[in-house]
Amino acid sequence: MSKSYDICMMDDGLLVFTITRQDKRNAVNFEVMAGLNKAIQLANKPKVKALVITGEGEEAFCSGGDLGEFHQLKTEDQAYQMLIKMGELLYQLVMHPKPTVALLNGLAIGGGCEIATACDIRIARKGIKAGFVQGNLAITTGWGGGTILLERLQHSAAMKMLLEAKVYSCEQLIELGFVQYIYEGDRWEGLRNNLEFIFTLEDTVLIAYKTMFIRKMRLLDLKERIENEIRQCAILWEKDAHHKQVDKFLNKKMVKE
Repeated sequence: MSKSYDICMMDDGLLVFTITRQDKRNAVNFEVMAGLNKAIQLANKPKVKALVITGEGEEAFCSGGDLGEFHQLKTEDQAYQMLIKMGELLYQLVMHPKPTVALLNGLAIGGGCEIATACDIRIARKGIKAGFVQGNLAITTGWGGGTILLERLQHSAAMKMLLEAKVYSCEQLIELGFVQYIYEGDRWEGLRNNLEFIFTLEDTVLIAYKTMFIRKMRLLDLKERIENEIRQCAILWEKDAHHKQVDKFLNKKMVKE
């Protein structure tokens, strides 16, 4: 049985974490969580200039949590145990001393957008779409992505993305400030072309700028606010409205297949 992720160290100092669940639109399961944790720790090594997160194939970056797997979690406590694990990983991404990059090779929805938001930079293939659609499942963001988004974007843009709970075009994502760079063609060439500044700057400079941001996040009690978001999502997770919406989504998916 193949792993759900791959970790690769490139010659130019980029550590790349790839979700390799193309048949599941690169949805997150517990194995992906374990792999992401491993990648985050490996990125602390001196030879690593930046951590890059991407998805296998061209269809999806990440479609969020694997509903087929996580739908087994019914109670507030069960949901919280899963959500807090991923929330801790996103917090580590935000506070990582090295630059972190979401390479959006395809669709990013729900938790996929939360992962992308936790990264410092978002580079997207032209034509991709993304959106925080959690509201359609009668829950909020639950990995800390909503809290982080409110720090990354202007308040009005962040609230728009959260409340509308819809998928946006690449052009709209640029306008909202969610995506910083666009590439066409080969993703690795697009990645390197847009990260030229990372290769030219000294590591000490990159880390110094990240340290400024990390200090700010500590002053703003980011960790505590992320945990409050997770607890709220866990409360909503247990409610019938959420389970009904997930059942509806899964049934619709089965009919299509």
